[in-house]
Amino acid sequence: MPDPTTCQFEGRPRRIVLTGAHRSPEYCLTCGVRSRSVCSALDDGDIARLAETAVETLVLPGRCFIEEGGPATDFFNITSGTVKLFKALPDGRRQITGFAGTGHFLGLAVSDHYAFGAEALDTVRLCRFSRARMRHLLDDFPRMERRLLEEASNELVAAQNQMLLLGRKTARERVASFLLDRMQDALDPTGIVPLPMTRADIADYLGLTIETVSRTLSWLRREGMIAIGKGHAIRIAAMARLETLASGDS
Repeated sequence: MPDPTTCQFEGRPRRIVLTGAHRSPEYCLTCGVRSRSVCSALDDGDIARLAETAVETLVLPGRCFIEEGGPATDFFNITSGTVKLFKALPDGRRQITGFAGTGHFLGLAVSDHYAFGAEALDTVRLCRFSRARMRHLLDDFPRMERRLLEEASNELVAAQNQMLLLGRKTARERVASFLLDRMQDALDPTGIVPLPMTRADIADYLGLTIETVSRTLSWLRREGMIAIGKGHAIRIAAMARLETLASGDS
């Protein structure tokens, strides 16, 4: 049966339906994302157990699949697409707290309720795992439990980096850091950085105005550090210079 989820979007409830089918062990064995995700903790002989708990789910652009404050019933492993993470403010606005892409594992709530919301920026495919079934699986596979602890540690490091980004870095340093982070997620050796999010989303995440983000990207292009690619993409043309800028050593 479809699993309905209600999510707050700009103060309005939006009801969506998450549908999917269980993964086959053969699919999990050949999945291109496996080496980048928590699934890498399992050997080929054990992957069938994980496949039994995974439900392949498609989320269309603009749809939420995690509701802040909602019951934390599932984990989500992103296999393609980009997601924005956000928290609701008391006045109904949202603060974007991060972006997640291929290989990211979401839903590691410290309580029984999600501490953030998640919305698909483009078409997102993910594996959905029941928390209850996953707990039973972790009892048999301690290596996977350690991998999940690594994910939680990575989230803490990301939160610390975000505090540094907002508290100490200049506008140019923030945009440079953002582009480098997105490039690491994309893992594209050509330096192409997909940016499915809007300039408003980027500005919200970086604590800047839309105009400042646009001016900074234009400046980076004039300086030869980036080039505008096709669609919603940017190509990093001078990696070392961009890294120096992001570190604050320029």
